[in-house]
Amino acid sequence: MVTQEQTGSESRAAADLHVVLVTPEIAWNTGNAGRTCLAAGAQLHLVRPLGFSIDEREVRRAGVDYWPRVQPVVWEDWASFEAALPGIGEPFFFSAEAPREIWDVEFPARAALIFGRESGGLPDDLRRRYAERFVCIPMADTRMRSLNVSTAVAVVLYEALRQRRRA
Repeated sequence: MVTQEQTGSESRAAADLHVVLVTPEIAWNTGNAGRTCLAAGAQLHLVRPLGFSIDEREVRRAGVDYWPRVQPVVWEDWASFEAALPGIGEPFFFSAEAPREIWDVEFPARAALIFGRESGGLPDDLRRRYAERFVCIPMADTRMRSLNVSTAVAVVLYEALRQRRRA
């Protein structure tokens, strides 16, 4: 684990794709998202408070033996992360209720893909302040509330990579 204090606003390596989990609650989802970030070459950021210890067995189990290589950047709170956001990348917030679909977005070279907690998504104040930055993953079944956050991370991250390959 790398804390924001240890790195300043810099992330490990020179990753230009960043996945941000804001107040994640479930260790397995974070482990899965971290594993996906490692596979895709993206940097994982975790914004406190966390609903678990990052050292928990469940995080390590979901991340398999790759978890030590994930090296997530852990931020003390949203304000700390938000202050560093201009140096990280253009933000995109994901919510099932967003009006714009992922297929209508062109992800820039430097992007921060931001996801909320499992039980309630992103806070209302972020929804208001960044309303034009919210994007959804389309779902055929209109009665579904949302996808699992680690599944959503994978879909969005690999769409961003697909766009880069096409470019």
